[in-house]
Amino acid sequence: MRACIQQRFHQLPHTRFSFLHPPRIHAYTVANVENPFAPSREDYAYANVFLWNTMIRKQAENGDITRDPPLLYYIQGLRTGLRPNGQTFMYLLKALVCGKNVNEGEEVHASVVRTGFASSEFVSGALLGFYVANGFIGQARQVFDEMPQPGLVLWILMIRAYVCLTLPGEALELFRTIRRVGVMPDMVAVATVVSASGLLGDLGVAKTIHCFIEKSGVEVYAFVRSTLINTYGECGSLTDAYRFFQEIAMKNTVVWNTMIHQSLEHNNLDLGKQLFDSMPERDVASWNSMIRGFANVGQYEEALALFHDMEISVFRPNTLTLLSTLSACASHGALEAGAWIHSYVNIDLNQDGSLDSSLIDMYSKCGDIAKAIQIFEESPRRDLFTRTSIICGLEMHGHGKKALCYFFEMKESQVSPDEATMVGVLSACAHAGLIEQGRRYFQSMEKVFGLVPKIEHYGCMVDLLSRMGCLKEAYDLIMGMPMEANEIIWGSFLSACRVYNNVELGEVTARRLLELDPSDPWGRVMLSNIYAKEAKYDRSMGLRKEIKEKGLKKSPGCSSIEVNGSVHGFLVEDNSHPCYNEINSTLEKIEKLMN
Repeated sequence: MRACIQQRFHQLPHTRFSFLHPPRIHAYTVANVENPFAPSREDYAYANVFLWNTMIRKQAENGDITRDPPLLYYIQGLRTGLRPNGQTFMYLLKALVCGKNVNEGEEVHASVVRTGFASSEFVSGALLGFYVANGFIGQARQVFDEMPQPGLVLWILMIRAYVCLTLPGEALELFRTIRRVGVMPDMVAVATVVSASGLLGDLGVAKTIHCFIEKSGVEVYAFVRSTLINTYGECGSLTDAYRFFQEIAMKNTVVWNTMIHQSLEHNNLDLGKQLFDSMPERDVASWNSMIRGFANVGQYEEALALFHDMEISVFRPNTLTLLSTLSACASHGALEAGAWIHSYVNIDLNQDGSLDSSLIDMYSKCGDIAKAIQIFEESPRRDLFTRTSIICGLEMHGHGKKALCYFFEMKESQVSPDEATMVGVLSACAHAGLIEQGRRYFQSMEKVFGLVPKIEHYGCMVDLLSRMGCLKEAYDLIMGMPMEANEIIWGSFLSACRVYNNVELGEVTARRLLELDPSDPWGRVMLSNIYAKEAKYDRSMGLRKEIKEKGLKKSPGCSSIEVNGSVHGFLVEDNSHPCYNEINSTLEKIEKLMN
């Protein structure tokens, strides 16, 4: 970078920096020597430093520092005899932050020390911010420690730096030091340290900070109250969060929304709904929190009902609203509702294609893979998320080879996959029976893409090997996993043992499933079927008898259908549907007609 700057310096036209040249200043001064009101040499020097600073500042604002590096402007100004001031260094460091130029920043740091500006709190704050933005917390702390008497602003910057880099312990220790040296923190410092206690997750520390706030006599603003509610929630105590919420006399919308958010985060939907209904004034964030909260716990009908209520209110749904609602439609299989939301989206909320990945996911999960493909092909945003959505959608519908074609196109476009993409790719290989490609992609995860396989990826490989009859290889893979296999992996392997009549491995697998969940009868049922297929009827009947004696029951199967925008669910032997009699009567008529 330094060599590039020197090369660019020699290439620059002389006129670019001609206004900075001292002889020109001298000429102006001589020409106006008879005029007592003419600007002095110092006036021109100040004006040129101002222009110098402005050029550097514009580089920071534009963010394009590759064509004209800001350090180049700085060096040129020094060579024309200008002396930097505090603003010069502040603008220069801000420009360097945009380009993540750490080496150049260290050179500027050395220049700050040489010119005597290291004692300036504002320049030191800019240096501290530069190092923090690049992840060098040690150098930032060194800048802070070298200040003989740091002011409150610098204390807050250092505490915020620790919080931003998720080092809450260090932030809280620095806050204790503030109190020992007699510096009175303001509300910004208090809010920052409250956030640090939330990151730490220590309820005792959170209560200590709360006690300090109450005793300090400092005026507590709404943003500190909402931060404290959030902190209690993050520390696992919804009770303390709600108690403090009730103690607040004047609650603004942010405080209400924070309490609703924490209620939903703790899966207390009743409290969240009660607060939402009691709000004197709602905003879009209030509606979004409730819709997302219901969707996250699987109550998709309630989430969609809230969305329709929001439509007839004075608030217009935004992108976050639609993301949560599309997720609810996808999980609930509500194709008609999802398609209606898609038409709503098309108006002006998806001009940049930011909702395309959610739309692809929704159509895929609701069964309309053709529409999902159409959205992907027409999308202006071919990023990781849209590509992963279409690969997983095609895999879900059994189009494994087509999914792999999209993955090949993804690699050709230089878009690196993530863990979710690789789950879709490996599942596609399993559904298409492509064992060699599956092995190759699994091995390439760490070697090519730098992704450490997780349990989901091992599960896909076990499924692929099991489907293709490679039971010994699948079993060895399970036993060699760096983590314990779960019920899903063992269940998939047991199904393959039944298909390929491998009694020995079936018995081992059934025992593993019983260890993981003794109350689940599925493993016993599968092993009983394996025994029956091998004509080992005494063992098969013994397992059936054990299931009956222990009163073990499988979870009932469930199916659903969407009619006029509403999704109706049906369980095995379930007669709770309000139209149960009419449905049975219609089915009997259909059965008679078919016979």
